[in-house]
Amino acid sequence: MIESNNKQAADKKARTEKTNKKTAVKPKNQKPEKKSKTKPKKKGYSYSIKYLGGLLLSKMARGGAAELRSNADEVNKLNVFPVPDGDTGDNMRMTIESGVKAIENIESDNISEVMQGLSHGMLLGARGNSGVILSQFFAGIAKGFEGIKKADAKALGDAFGEGVKQAYTSVMTPTEGTILTVAREAVEYATARITPESTIRTFFADLVDEMHASVNRTPEILAVLKEADVVDSGGAGLFYILDGFNRVLNGKKVKGEGAHIEPSSSAISPTQISFGPDSEMKFGYCTEFLLQLQTKKTDINSFDIEALKAKLQELGDSIVAFITGSVVKVHIHTFTPEAVLSLCRSFGEFLTMKIENMSVQHTSLEGEGEKAEPAADRKKYGIVAVSNGEGITNLFRELGADEIVEGGQTNNPSTNDFLDAFDKINAENIFVFPNNSNILMAAQQAAELYEKAKVYVVPSKNIGTGYVALSAIDLCSDDAKRIMKSMEEAIGRVTSGCVSPSIRDAEINGVHISKGDTIGIIEKEIVTSEPDTLSAVIKVSDMLLASEGKFMLSVFLGKDAKEDECQALDAHIKEAYPRAELYFIRGEQEIYPYIFVAE
Repeated sequence: MIESNNKQAADKKARTEKTNKKTAVKPKNQKPEKKSKTKPKKKGYSYSIKYLGGLLLSKMARGGAAELRSNADEVNKLNVFPVPDGDTGDNMRMTIESGVKAIENIESDNISEVMQGLSHGMLLGARGNSGVILSQFFAGIAKGFEGIKKADAKALGDAFGEGVKQAYTSVMTPTEGTILTVAREAVEYATARITPESTIRTFFADLVDEMHASVNRTPEILAVLKEADVVDSGGAGLFYILDGFNRVLNGKKVKGEGAHIEPSSSAISPTQISFGPDSEMKFGYCTEFLLQLQTKKTDINSFDIEALKAKLQELGDSIVAFITGSVVKVHIHTFTPEAVLSLCRSFGEFLTMKIENMSVQHTSLEGEGEKAEPAADRKKYGIVAVSNGEGITNLFRELGADEIVEGGQTNNPSTNDFLDAFDKINAENIFVFPNNSNILMAAQQAAELYEKAKVYVVPSKNIGTGYVALSAIDLCSDDAKRIMKSMEEAIGRVTSGCVSPSIRDAEINGVHISKGDTIGIIEKEIVTSEPDTLSAVIKVSDMLLASEGKFMLSVFLGKDAKEDECQALDAHIKEAYPRAELYFIRGEQEIYPYIFVAE
């Protein structure tokens, strides 16, 4: 039940003292900081305590990214299951860094413009469920800042409140005791304490103090966290980001603040370039940018994105263009990028820009057996699948996947990675197989943003269910929704499991786990912990085949799977389940040496 703001404010101290939970979040000094008689001054930045502008916000965002970067490994370790697949810290770090990268060339002191650029960069760079929720939180804040040049404490409270609303809306079934709770409780507390005398410093001080306390309270709200003896990793990541904001606001140094942030898309190395002085330009340039609309150049409220698309069609193809707030995202394949840039600059200024020679890309992709250009004829259906492992990639291609998005546990693809994959497929309808529960939200966010085709996200939460759904796909139907329903039914008929090494001692779901054991997991529930891998593999296989109606077991072999273990499992299944069918598939996936699918 949500506490009232007044009660929340009154009970803060008592609730904070009650918490004795271990946490990756550093202890905070509860003593008030001494105020300097002379406020520090840096050229180009306003340290006004009453108002926050775009220049200072940019600096605070860099500080937030740096603070999380310094603590990302600690956040990764806050995994409910003691397996080496924690990636929340990295996902949130790459998400905020994508936003910081998007505003590095913005010199405006307009807080709305800067926050729009920051949030849009985060939206495209969002990775994992925590990254998507983070990007939605900042998108809501950006919405709250619309029409505001500088924000006082009241405006900050209102905007952050919008951030909380949008973050909750982005999750189909919000769970308390997570990043959502941490954001909500901190914003409610900080907002309740705003008075006419409040400053941006008092607002952020209250926000960060309560966020720290809220993170430490998450195990009291979410039982699975308490059982695993950890705090919520997403909440911890959010705390580090806002703590970095607050440190910069108060003139404190943040470790690694000046570190270079690499672009999210990898550049082509010189050794890959085969476009020489006698080469012919055959494929044009892949041109992509974020455009900040400018009021002095266009009427932002009545800006017609469809009219822009029509003009772009005269200059190229493979066009993707959409608008979020006052920022336009454009992707186009063209022989005249200078004409595209000239056209779009008549409406605003560029936040980011990427122009790549597709003749170079084509030569590189030819060696990999991939298509550089979509077919001329627009087909009815296209398929995008996420893969983690060479064997799985080859299998998915054999089953009909047009594009493979590399990624998986500890390597979640971004929203923009999906958008790029969609754009390579010239189809009316695209089916996406995320194949990981932590990638599902990024795929859904990309599907909502993409306008060139109707995108359907298949609820494949692991490689096994993705394999089953892709095997069941029947593209003969003219009804895409019917195809989706048949795949969902196929997924509903299977049970999946996996094994993984344990990285710490734990007691979860009544199972005692020792560091170094091999954990057996079925449908997101730890069912066994064994001293050796083979024992865990056999135990999980037995439990899966013991399920009613299950007689076929497919086993995806990861990089760490061993031949003698496979032979022993084969012998065991033949003896214990003579009517069962066992299939081994060389997947070469990371983290999980064995992934099981029982049908």
